[in-house]
Amino acid sequence: MRILLAEDDPLLGDGLRTGLRQQGFLVDWVRDGLAAEREIGYDKHQAAVLDLGLPLKDGMEVLQSVRRQKITLPILILTARDAVPDRIKGLDGGADDYVVKPVDLFELGARLRSLVRRAHGHTQDLLSCGALQVNLAARTVTLSGQAVGLSMREFDLLHVLMLNAERVMSREQLEQQLYSWGYEVESNAVEVHIHHLRKKLQADLIQTVRGVGYTLMPPKDTPVAPAA
Repeated sequence: MRILLAEDDPLLGDGLRTGLRQQGFLVDWVRDGLAAEREIGYDKHQAAVLDLGLPLKDGMEVLQSVRRQKITLPILILTARDAVPDRIKGLDGGADDYVVKPVDLFELGARLRSLVRRAHGHTQDLLSCGALQVNLAARTVTLSGQAVGLSMREFDLLHVLMLNAERVMSREQLEQQLYSWGYEVESNAVEVHIHHLRKKLQADLIQTVRGVGYTLMPPKDTPVAPAA
C-alpha cells in the first residue's frame, strides 16, 4: 500500500516513515505543502497523511485545493492542532480522518488501512475471493484454509488486485502501487510477480487482458469480500 506522507518535522517524519514501513506500507515523504499538493495530483498513492502546519502552503489549503479539483484520495490529517473548531474545519473541509499528535503508529496504520479499504467498498480487513483469503492487518494469505507464503511484493500485488477485483489494471498502474521513490523497477517485474502468484494460487484467478493489463476475476457468484 503506497502512502504519501506530508510532514515538515524531520525527526517526526522519519519516525512515521520508519514505523509505517515496518507495517508493510510504502511511504513517499514530502516536507512542504506545494510538494504535497503536486504529489496528490499524480494519483500514485492510495492514501495521504497530511500535516497542517506545512511550509510554502498550509495543509488545510492543500486539502481544500485538491478537493476542489475533485481528487478523492483518502486523506488523514495528522496535526498538533487539537481544538474542536480545527477538527470540525478539517473534516468539513474534506479530510477522511483527523488525528492529533502524538499518535500510536499501529493505530495510524489501522486508520490508513480502514480508509483505503472503505474507499474501495470494503468494510473489513479480511478480503475473500473463492477459497482465497487475504488478511490485510496481519499480512497473511490462506488458500482453502492453508497458509500461502508470499514475498512482500507478491502480497502487495495481490492486495492491489483484490481491492480492484474485476477491474483491469495496467502494468504502469501496478508498478505505481508496488514501488515507492528510490526503487529501480525492472521492466518485467510485474510479470514476474504475476507468474509467482499464479504458481502459488489458483492459476486462473489472475487473468491477462492482452495489450491492457491484468485483472483478478473471482469465481462466479463469489463475493470478493465478506458482507459486513
